[in-house]
Amino acid sequence: MKHSRQLFVVFGIGGALLSLLLPGCAQLIGRKEIPPPPVVAPQVKEEAPNAEGPKVEEVGQASWYGPALNGKETASGETFDQNGLTAAHPTLPMGTKAVVTNLETGKSVEVTINDRGPYAKGRKIDLSRAAARQIGMSKKGVAKVKIESRPRRKPTKKMARPTKKRRAKPVAMRTDPPVLSPQ
Repeated sequence: MKHSRQLFVVFGIGGALLSLLLPGCAQLIGRKEIPPPPVVAPQVKEEAPNAEGPKVEEVGQASWYGPALNGKETASGETFDQNGLTAAHPTLPMGTKAVVTNLETGKSVEVTINDRGPYAKGRKIDLSRAAARQIGMSKKGVAKVKIESRPRRKPTKKMARPTKKRRAKPVAMRTDPPVLSPQ
């Protein structure tokens, strides 16, 4: 009887402890975790960075140049052609495409900057003869214009050109056994 009493005490205390622990375990096992609500960031419309760089706008006097400099070298190293759609600008990078609009006529022309100038005080751009004709300023020689451009962005890294893979020429192989000549 002594042993049964000890077992009762042990199991009684153990049972009491188990009865306290088991409900807690059952809650962990049976309970479903509810994930926290997702964090929703405000919708912001992102614009891709402009590949050409910042837009430049200027308003000022334009003039044109032609016959006296035709065939001479420009600041970019090109030969000046008065019949090409080119222009001289004091600060825009060489090769920049610019749209020049005559504010009196509303006509526009796209030119490529390939020279430096103008050197006359108060002038913003010198157009080739052909460009000046297109916007209707060749007779007056000077006109108030709006210049809009996006300078070309310089490449950040020089890319190596792919080289042509040369195939090795097949080596002629003989499969015949060597023939010994009689001596």
